[in-house]
Amino acid sequence: MVTERDWQIPSELAHVERVVAELVALCEAAGLPARLCRFNVPMAVTEALANAILRGNGGEAAKHVHVHVELSAHRLLVDVTDEGPGFDLGALEQGPHEATWLEREQGRGVFLMRALMDAVENAGPDERGGHRLRLTLHRP
Repeated sequence: MVTERDWQIPSELAHVERVVAELVALCEAAGLPARLCRFNVPMAVTEALANAILRGNGGEAAKHVHVHVELSAHRLLVDVTDEGPGFDLGALEQGPHEATWLEREQGRGVFLMRALMDAVENAGPDERGGHRLRLTLHRP
C-alpha cells in the first residue's frame, strides 16, 4: 500500500515548519525508524524547501512550492517542485574537503541532502513546468 500526500505553499519560509512537521508525523505513523523521522527527513526536506523558496522562486511569495510524498513499504519519495528554471545538480559536488566550505553562509544544502537521503536527483519538470527535486529514502 502506498500513502500519498501533497502540499502547496507560498514561497515563504514560515510555511516550511508545518509541512515538515506533518511529513514527520506521516513517517512516524508508517513506522520508519525514529532517527530517520526526527533527523534525516526533516533536515533534508527543510533544505529542499528552503532552496525551492529562496533560489528556485527567488523568495517571491506569489510563487508556490509543491511537495508530493509517496510512502510505501520500500521507500519514502519526496518531490519538491518550484517555479524556477532548475539547476545542474551534478555541478554541485562541493563538500567539506574544500578550504572555504565551513566559512560559507550558503551552499551546503545539497551536500546535506545527499548525506541524509539515499538519493537526490533532478526529476525534470513536472506537469506545471517547474523544477522538481526528488529525495529518496529506502526503508531499512
